[in-house]
Amino acid sequence: MIILIGGEKGGTGKTTLATNLAAMRALAGRDVLLLDTDPQGSANYWTQSRDEENITPRVACIQKFGKGLPKEVQDLATRYQDIIIDAGGRDSVELRSALVVAEKAFIPIQPSQFDIWTLNQMDELVETAKGFNPDIQAFVVISRSSTNPSVHESDDTEKLLDDFDNLGLAKVLIMDRIAYRKAAKDGLSVTELKPKDKKAISEMETLYQEVFANE
Repeated sequence: MIILIGGEKGGTGKTTLATNLAAMRALAGRDVLLLDTDPQGSANYWTQSRDEENITPRVACIQKFGKGLPKEVQDLATRYQDIIIDAGGRDSVELRSALVVAEKAFIPIQPSQFDIWTLNQMDELVETAKGFNPDIQAFVVISRSSTNPSVHESDDTEKLLDDFDNLGLAKVLIMDRIAYRKAAKDGLSVTELKPKDKKAISEMETLYQEVFANE
């Protein structure tokens, strides 16, 4: 399965979602590849940390850039059961190329007006990609939401997503938890982190089930 985690806005937790899903997929016994298309290379650094700490199972990661990405991914898909693409937070050749080959795209946004404004362009990019990849499904994931129960930005954001023809809303709500940062630092998923953060684990397990439904 080819999964894209991408979007136009930076700082929304794309690499956090991609690395957690990759580790969880590897823990499920799948032969997974994490494909880092962001020049910052955060996903690649995460796998290096994982390797340095000899954490198993190992998560393979490579970096690829440029217009040739669709052919590269199609070739890699013959060698790996799952490919998770981490695309940087901007409208790039890599993001557009990944949309052409992905089966599902998940677009993390923070519950803010600035992030919502970027969805107009993402909706258009997905519509264009459907000309080449008609079966792609694209979902918005509300990410890094405040854990303060008095803050209701996420509810307001959900209502605004009805305006987009090509974007659905993922069921999971990812909160801004320190467990995600601790896990990333050590090359882990939150499911591997000790002591366990049950709420973070529940969020990631919910996302995992939605991403890999029927797989």
